[in-house]
Amino acid sequence: MSTLPAIAFIGLGNMGGPMAANLVRAGHAVHAFDLSASACDGARQAGVNIAASAADAVKGAAVVISMLPASRHVESLYLGQGGADAGLLVAIDAGALVIDCSTIAPASAQKVAQAASAKGLAMIDAPVSGGVAGAAAGTLTFIVGGESAALERARPVLQVMGKNIFHMGAAGAGQVGKLCNNMALGVIMAVTGEAIALGVAHGLEPKTLSQMMAVSTSRSWATEVCNPWPGVLENAPASRGYTGGFGNDLMLKDLGLAVEAAMGMGCTIPLGELARNLYAMNKQAGRGGLDFSSVVKLVTKG
Repeated sequence: MSTLPAIAFIGLGNMGGPMAANLVRAGHAVHAFDLSASACDGARQAGVNIAASAADAVKGAAVVISMLPASRHVESLYLGQGGADAGLLVAIDAGALVIDCSTIAPASAQKVAQAASAKGLAMIDAPVSGGVAGAAAGTLTFIVGGESAALERARPVLQVMGKNIFHMGAAGAGQVGKLCNNMALGVIMAVTGEAIALGVAHGLEPKTLSQMMAVSTSRSWATEVCNPWPGVLENAPASRGYTGGFGNDLMLKDLGLAVEAAMGMGCTIPLGELARNLYAMNKQAGRGGLDFSSVVKLVTKG
C-alpha cells in the first residue's frame, strides 16, 4: 500500500489533466473533479479516480490542488457563493494543504489564502510556467507565494509535476511573479511573429530565419519551443492549426491582470498594455480559442 499522501485535484483541463496523470504515475492516489465530461474521461484513462463532485474529491485528501481558468472560478470554488454554498474550504479535512496552481489576481489569491488560514488550512498560490508540453513532461516551473513551511510541505508533490520551484514571497506573490512572466511572454511572442512576417515578406524562408534567430540575440521560448509560424516547429501549436496550446483568451486574461496590477501600484507598462490590446484584437478576429501564438495572424495575409 502506498504511503504517499492522497491528493484531490480540481480542474482537469489542458494543464490540470497531465499534472494529475503525473501524480498517478508517481504512485499517488488522485481523486479529481471537473465540470467537463471529456476532461474527466481523459483523466480516467490515465488512472485518475473521478469523483462525483469537488466536495467528494477532497474527502480524506491530505493535499488539495486546483487548476482553474480565472479568479472568479477559484473564489467560487473555495469560498462559495453565499447561502447554502459555503465553498470547498469547509469540506477539506483539517490540517490538509491547499495548492492553487491557477493564474489569478494577486488579491484573489490573498483573499482565499486568508480564508483558508482562518479555517486552519495551509495554502500556497503556485501558478505554473511551461505550457501544455511542460505539464505532460513534468517539467513545469512553479512560482510560489505563501508561507515557507507550507511550501516545504508542498515541495515533494510539486517536484513530481515540475523541475523548478521559486518562492516569490507571501500569499499572492506567486501570482505577481506569474503575471510578470506572462506579460513578457506575450510581448515576445507578438514581436517574434512580426519579425518573422517581415522576413517572409522580403522572401526569406521562415524556418531558416527562425533557426538563425534561435541561436542569435533574439532567441526566446517563442523561437525555440512555440514558434508562431506554421511548419517551422513540428510540435508547436502553429503547425497544428494553432490548437492544443496556451489559449489566446488565457493570455488576454493574464495581460489584463498585469494591467490591473500595474494600475494598483501606479506602475507604467506601455508594452504590456499594447500587447493586451493585440491579443484583444486577435480575439475579436475570432481566434480567442486558438493558441496565443496565432497573434501572428494580425500581421499576415490569409
